[in-house]
Amino acid sequence: MLMTNESSTSTWITSNRINMLEEGNIIRFDPFYFKNGNTAKPKYFLVIKHIDNNSIIASLPTRKDTIPADETIEQGCVDLSDINLNCYVVPKGKPITDCGKIFDFATHLYGHQLDDYSIDVMHSTYPNEGSDYEIWGKLKQEIFSELIDCFKNSKSVKWKYRKLL
Repeated sequence: MLMTNESSTSTWITSNRINMLEEGNIIRFDPFYFKNGNTAKPKYFLVIKHIDNNSIIASLPTRKDTIPADETIEQGCVDLSDINLNCYVVPKGKPITDCGKIFDFATHLYGHQLDDYSIDVMHSTYPNEGSDYEIWGKLKQEIFSELIDCFKNSKSVKWKYRKLL
């Protein structure tokens, strides 16, 4: 007969849920289900901020470069308030996680694409680490700090997110 302690099981589930969505984690979902109903596909997901352990602010990194050619940089923050564009660029091949992982292509995180997600919905949609998602790595602290400053100081980022960052 298997006996479980409901309290410790509940604590483990809560702990696992929070660990998965820890600030700075890069999670790879396969597939990721978009809020707007776009076709689900494999996607990276960067946890930016916890909000009262009910929801998180996150960014979906992309290879799409919409920065004007004369403003392109290899790494760091691009903030062009005159065209309402804010982006943090991660270069191809540079170790970005504590465990040394890299992106095989230049990656862009756009401030106007920040969104909030319910922790409960995320956990119920992606319950199984290893099959629904994998924690790909934790963004290096110095890169994470630069990214937060980039978003926090941009008029292109929604006020509600800047206030929380």
